[in-house]
Amino acid sequence: MKFLVFFIILIIFSLFIDKFLRKWLGVEKKKISETSGKNIDRWGRGIILFIFLCTLPFAVEDRNVIKWYWICFLIVSMGFQLFMEWKYLKKSKEYVITVITLTYLLLALGIMYNVDYFI
Repeated sequence: MKFLVFFIILIIFSLFIDKFLRKWLGVEKKKISETSGKNIDRWGRGIILFIFLCTLPFAVEDRNVIKWYWICFLIVSMGFQLFMEWKYLKKSKEYVITVITLTYLLLALGIMYNVDYFI
């Protein structure tokens, strides 16, 4: 239960950070689907999702393993998003927002992994 509450608070806070950073840095929201990297992005996300869904049954066995499973999934998917934004949206500086969000996410994931010790 603590994990779920913390996760919901984390999502709300990350949405607030995203809006604040866009306003503060003056970065306009753009999508990779509007560039030539549209198909690469779709295929990459699909492959990542497929791999993680295929390995999900092996991760469900232990609570500690499932935490690491989701941490790895978020890091891999955000890392892929960061690379795609850097490659196809360089002029919009969208990737700067993603770098800051990824840094926040890594910090939050560290806290989320240890939420049982904090609460």
